[in-house]
Amino acid sequence: MKSFEYTIKDPVGIHARPAGLLVKEIKKYTSTVIICKGDKEVNALKLMALMGMGIKQGDTVKVNIEGADEDKAAAELEAFFKANL
Repeated sequence: MKSFEYTIKDPVGIHARPAGLLVKEIKKYTSTVIICKGDKEVNALKLMALMGMGIKQGDTVKVNIEGADEDKAAAELEAFFKANL
């Protein structure tokens, strides 16, 4: 399993547009991606659950990636977070 932490910089956090982009990005990989905030964790492919976490600017999330392409997925998703969130 690979993981990284990221502090959200987007002024409105993970709302509909960036959540949709994130789900679209994650669908490129076969690995399972779990996003954790505090004691909550959701499968990042579940758009409504992801938006329901209420992730705001300044919140730090942990992203766990597990599967056959976890190395590639972790590196590319971390770059996606830095560019978009």
